[in-house]
Amino acid sequence: MRIILLLLFFSSLLSGYSQQVLPESQRAKVIDEILNVRFNDLLPGLMDQTEIDMWILISREYNEDPVLRTMLPATWLNARRRTILLFYRNKEKNTIDKLAVARYNVGENIESAWDKQKEPNQWKRLVQLIEERNPKKIGLNFSKDHNIADGLDKTDYEEFMKNLPKKLHSRVTSAEQLAVRWIETRTEREMVIYNQLVDITHDIIAEAFSEKVITPGVTTTTEVEWWMRQKVTDLGLRTWFHPTVDVQRTSEKLVGHLYSFSGRPDNMVILPGDLLHCDFGITYLRLNTDCQELAYVLKPNEVEAPVFLREAMKKGNQVQDFLTDNMIAGKTGNEILAKSLADAKAAGLRPAIYTHPLGSYGHSAGTTIGMWDAQGGVMKDDGENYPLNPNTVYAIELNTTVNIPEWKRDIRIMLEEAGFFGEDGFRYVNGRQTELLLIPRHKGYLER
Repeated sequence: MRIILLLLFFSSLLSGYSQQVLPESQRAKVIDEILNVRFNDLLPGLMDQTEIDMWILISREYNEDPVLRTMLPATWLNARRRTILLFYRNKEKNTIDKLAVARYNVGENIESAWDKQKEPNQWKRLVQLIEERNPKKIGLNFSKDHNIADGLDKTDYEEFMKNLPKKLHSRVTSAEQLAVRWIETRTEREMVIYNQLVDITHDIIAEAFSEKVITPGVTTTTEVEWWMRQKVTDLGLRTWFHPTVDVQRTSEKLVGHLYSFSGRPDNMVILPGDLLHCDFGITYLRLNTDCQELAYVLKPNEVEAPVFLREAMKKGNQVQDFLTDNMIAGKTGNEILAKSLADAKAAGLRPAIYTHPLGSYGHSAGTTIGMWDAQGGVMKDDGENYPLNPNTVYAIELNTTVNIPEWKRDIRIMLEEAGFFGEDGFRYVNGRQTELLLIPRHKGYLER
């Protein structure tokens, strides 16, 4: 009965929403079940593919390696003291050891392998475990190109190397490829959950861009931003960045891309005839969304957006299609970017593409397909040397510039949706916007 009442309570918070937000206890259960699959089914294959048979992660409390943070059980909000995780893969025996050189088991998957009464020195115990297994490669999380794979701090690296026997130093290597694969790869169950996560995101945007929140001539862009932020909090969720809302209208000139995110004026009063744009993402069940959508504020006697804005929206969708058609396994981000931009320009479009990995983090690790200030490709980074792998998620983020004679100016159609690249190719996680949201929603039974 208590569980039913809890579910009814949380469902009531989402009245009008298509997905239920779970209470904390059930979220923890789901998170730990997913971790079990990731450790026992996913990780062995990733270690085989990257040819690292021992992976060691070291973190201290409140200074967690971003990869190790994704491995902690739901009841661990931080590492404890110095937490050392050791994964050893024996491919011949098809086994994987999951050990913690720590005083406690790390959840149900990682067993404590340190008895301080027998060996007071944590580093010496780690070396014993390494020597007992005699790995060919010892992967550590340091990386020049992948920030999320660079979580081993200087102190712990120096302590590790000082205690590791000299004969094993040559076996130490960067675990960057393994770390990135762990962060970017999604399991089947995670993708089921992702669909719900994106659906909640779409629902919040749809409510924010409606007459329930916006009164034209009264409501400001800043007020809508804080409404979105508060809505997330009220639902028991988190947002990984502060939402933004900006306006394009006939009396304004097109400004630089940064305007929509960090240079726009606050508290702009929303007026009829405005084209609104938002950037918004939430965190739930250790996954993240990142979404940009557009809305039009109807003028008196209008029942739909002007044709020129609807046609501009179609051009934004065209750029999306050129990009997702070019997402091919094994291609690097720079290769995908160059081909997609060329195809869109050949069709007469004026595109910019800056698509990034999405998943355990909002700006996650994996294949980077352009940046807003690097349309020629990124150098010495994910896009240059890291290929597109299956079972990965991306924020399909881009824009196209469109001239609007009726407004005597250019506008920018900025779109962002979560997309999944799987064994069978690309799909949007939970659809994409193809029509402008209308404020207020048209009530068809009323004659205008």
